[in-house]
Amino acid sequence: MSAKVIDGNKIAEGIKAELKVELGKLSEKPVLVAVQVGDNPASRVYIKNQKASCEEMGIGYNLVQLDEKISESDLISEIKKIGEDKKVTGIILQMPLPAKINSKNIQMSIPPNKDVEGLSPVNLGKLLYADVKLAVAPCTALSVIECIRATGEQLKGKEAVIVGHSEIVGKPVTLMLLSSLLESATPTVCHIATKDLVTHTKRAEILIVAVGKAGLVKGNMIKEGAIVIDVGINRVSVKDASGNPVIDEKTGKPKMKTVGDVAFDEAVNVAGYITPVPGGVGAVTTMMLIKNLLNIYRANN
Repeated sequence: MSAKVIDGNKIAEGIKAELKVELGKLSEKPVLVAVQVGDNPASRVYIKNQKASCEEMGIGYNLVQLDEKISESDLISEIKKIGEDKKVTGIILQMPLPAKINSKNIQMSIPPNKDVEGLSPVNLGKLLYADVKLAVAPCTALSVIECIRATGEQLKGKEAVIVGHSEIVGKPVTLMLLSSLLESATPTVCHIATKDLVTHTKRAEILIVAVGKAGLVKGNMIKEGAIVIDVGINRVSVKDASGNPVIDEKTGKPKMKTVGDVAFDEAVNVAGYITPVPGGVGAVTTMMLIKNLLNIYRANN
C-alpha cells in the first residue's frame, strides 16, 4: 500500500486564490507589523518570506526592529504602543527572543483584536467553545486541520492521537478536533511523559506529530490506512549508503536536508494519507496567517 500524499502547496494555492479575491474587495490595505528583537538569522529568513507573501497578496508589511538589549517591560510598552495605532491591523512577534525575555509575557501583551497568530489568552480561550466560528487561531494548528480536511475523510468519532502538547500546535489542535458538539474526533495527547507511545500511535486513525525530533515515528508505529500529519521541521545531514555524511564539494561542509518527525519512506507504505516535509503543513501555515489577518480586519472594521 502507498499512501496518498497530501499536497500542502496545492492546498495553499487554493486558499491564496480565495484570499486574493476577498482582499481585493477591501477599501484599504490591511497592515501587518512584525516585531523583531535583535537580528537572528533564522528570523531574518522568515521575515523575508513573510514580507514577500504579504506584498504578493496586497498587504502592507512593516518591520519594527528593536535592540536586543531592550528590557521585557520596555518591549511590552512598544507592543502596546503599536497595538494602539489604528493603522495597524495585526501584530506578529518574531521568535526567538533574547533569553532574558519571557516570550509568553510578550505574547500576552499583544491586544487580542490584533493578535494575528491567535496566541493571546483570549483567543486561545475561545477554542474551548464548541460550534463557534473563530476569527483567529494558532496558524500551524489551523494548517493541520486544513490538511486533514483535504483528505475528504470525516472526523466524527475517529481515534486521533496528537504527539506533542505545545501551546502553538498540540493543545490547540486537540481543542479544534473537539470543536463540534456532535461530530468531533476522539483525541488523545501524548508527550514526553507518555509511558508507551507506540500503543497510542498504533491505534490512531489520525496521527498528528509535532515534536521537532527527526524520524521519531517509524513505519511500524502507524496503523494501516491512517491519516498522518507531520508538523516537524528538522535539518539533518545527508548520508551515503554506508551511513557517512555526504560532503558538499562547494562548501566543504556536510550536505543538509529538511525532514519531518515521521520517517516518511517507511510511513508512506503504511498510511492512507500523509503530509510530506517540506511541502505539507508548513506550506499552508503562511496562508493561515493571512486568513487570520483578513478576519481581524473584518472584525475591527
